[in-house]
Amino acid sequence: MSTTDHTTSQSQALREQVRERYAAAARQATAGTHASDCGCGQPAGCGCDDSCCDTSGAATAEEPGFGADLYATGEQGELPEAALLASLGCGNPTAVADLHQGEVVLDLGSGGGIDVLLSARRVGPTGHAYGLDMTQEMLALARRNAAQASAGNVTFLKGHIEQIPLPENTIDVVISNCVINLSVDKPAVFAEIHRVLTPGGRVGVSDVVAEDSLSPADRAARGSYVGCIAGALSKTEYEQGLAAAGFEQVQVTFTHQVADGLHSAIIKATKPAISSARVSSAIPDPDAPAHLAANP
Repeated sequence: MSTTDHTTSQSQALREQVRERYAAAARQATAGTHASDCGCGQPAGCGCDDSCCDTSGAATAEEPGFGADLYATGEQGELPEAALLASLGCGNPTAVADLHQGEVVLDLGSGGGIDVLLSARRVGPTGHAYGLDMTQEMLALARRNAAQASAGNVTFLKGHIEQIPLPENTIDVVISNCVINLSVDKPAVFAEIHRVLTPGGRVGVSDVVAEDSLSPADRAARGSYVGCIAGALSKTEYEQGLAAAGFEQVQVTFTHQVADGLHSAIIKATKPAISSARVSSAIPDPDAPAHLAANP
């Protein structure tokens, strides 16, 4: 097997491990079982077994960790219980994305839909919130949650964040909650975010980010890939990756520690405002939401 084939095979195995872990979390949430103690935050060497779920390192006020506790009580009251049960993120991107009425939002790795539903409320009936996820079980749960919340301005799409199934220049704000660190091709993710954003569009994501002093081996020693630790970028790597994709005003701000030398962080960036018009060569889908038909 060539080096390229080995790398491809390894990437596929990691993606499948991530998919299965979050499919299991969706099944747990659908059954009414809290999933936030699994997935993100798993210790080094932990695979996808439920036996790896360890509640001994419970979140605290100083280090809140992962899951639904990162959302304000008022926000939790706005959401179906199953959306909260499936929450596995490391932050609250809707709290920092500064969403406005009428905007179009895309959540990468939308899971059970918690951030999509919160975004839909903020952008209102003239706006739209998309969720993108590769896991069929999560998509089914998210669509059920959206129906329960009577959210008419949301759309959930199946796909990978390295290949976003939307036309270019159609999204005002991209959010994500502890998902980009799970990608096996982060430069492709940054390039795709840049492609779908409108000129002047912005990024507001939460993610696990390493201190610059930690090598990739150090990160792997502190947590598993599916646990959102081993695949984390360093602060400088994140900044340089977004800049290389064409973003400006890049900011990476640590919020709280999730492991030794690793932090939940808020990442912001802006696509240069070279044009105020939404332009795309793609032919609009006649069944797409109205804003895409009107503004391809």
